[in-house]
Amino acid sequence: MDISEVLKTYPAFFQLLMPMTAQLIGLTIAVCIDAYLNSRQKKVMLIVIATVLLLAIQNYVEYHLVVGVPHMRARTMVAIFGYCIRPLILALFLWIVQPTKRRVHTWVLIGCNTAVHLTALFSHLCFWIDETNHYNGGPLKNTCLVVSLLLLAELLYVTVCQSRNHRKREMLLPLFVVILILIGCGMDLISDKVYQPEEYLTVAVVISCVGYYSWLHLQLVWQHEESLRAEQRIQIMMSQIQPHFLNNTLSTIQALCRIDPEKAFETTAKFGTYLRHNLDSLTQPNLIPIEKELEHTRIYAEIEMIRFPHITVSYDIADSSFLLPALSIQPLVENSIRHGVRIRKQGQVTIRTRKVDGYHEIQILDNGKGFDPDSIAGAGTHIGLSNVKERVEQMCGGTLQVMSRIGEGTTVTIRIPEKEGSMP
Repeated sequence: MDISEVLKTYPAFFQLLMPMTAQLIGLTIAVCIDAYLNSRQKKVMLIVIATVLLLAIQNYVEYHLVVGVPHMRARTMVAIFGYCIRPLILALFLWIVQPTKRRVHTWVLIGCNTAVHLTALFSHLCFWIDETNHYNGGPLKNTCLVVSLLLLAELLYVTVCQSRNHRKREMLLPLFVVILILIGCGMDLISDKVYQPEEYLTVAVVISCVGYYSWLHLQLVWQHEESLRAEQRIQIMMSQIQPHFLNNTLSTIQALCRIDPEKAFETTAKFGTYLRHNLDSLTQPNLIPIEKELEHTRIYAEIEMIRFPHITVSYDIADSSFLLPALSIQPLVENSIRHGVRIRKQGQVTIRTRKVDGYHEIQILDNGKGFDPDSIAGAGTHIGLSNVKERVEQMCGGTLQVMSRIGEGTTVTIRIPEKEGSMP
């Protein structure tokens, strides 16, 4: 038999079952090599894929038992399997959305649905296939539909509840899947009298399987990024609280206790506030008002100006109504003082903000010794610059540029789009 005869003999297989099978095989490979999924998540996803594939095969076999040679017993067994497996797939989708929840009631519903449909082997309570190979519904013929709708309603409810803990756009995929399954159910009800190789619901479930995997993968990627950001905040804080800064500030306070106790008291209060702001930044994953960042910067600068009276930090604030990542300005001012203006007889650092061409622009200018901007990547002395640049880009779509000339000074410019950094 050549390929043309095969295509004529099994058109439904090549038109529907084969593409869906290929899609599920591709999904299986993706799940197996996905580095973000743990072993349990992979196991559940593979069970989902296998179950969906079995449903597709069940549809195809039942179609041939309907249009081919009548076989009442075989068709009954295949129909029972199909009715039992549909709610199971929805239960697995529920686990993907909310894996930590124990759902005893879900499995009770699935058990009841299975028990009701098994009665077709010996009674007409649910359904039966008559001698003419026609399907006949009994009093409980809609059990699978009712159970599936209940589980689908729960899936929709859980998805909406989960959206409260995530950004709303992250829940578009699960919501799309629920709507797609409802459409599949509706299409099957409309075309109930028409025999077809694959039900619309089965096609919708195959697509939904891919959708839920994509959603799960995105959730794990976002969680990984959150962990990286948390780790980065810790690194930033540790880079800001350098041992020499702690020791030198404490030494300054100790010296002031002898010559100016009131000044020592004020410096101690500022130092405590500085440390508290750094610690607060560890639990601050969102953007903060620039005024809050400027306050932290002023406290740091005042401590440094006590230690180095020849340094002046000035402010030119023309724009103060936008948001930015925590610890964006203070690390840059610290770099200017530590690596730039200390060598000058009159060191000057200026912080300037303004609106320019649809951007909130922040500039930190100094008259320090300057450096080669190309040396920033991978340079430990400029870890603050690298961290700020990365967070500005990731958190608010901004940019950070450095202009520096050795012997003349450095200008760091941050630009944040107005639509991203505007105050709510």
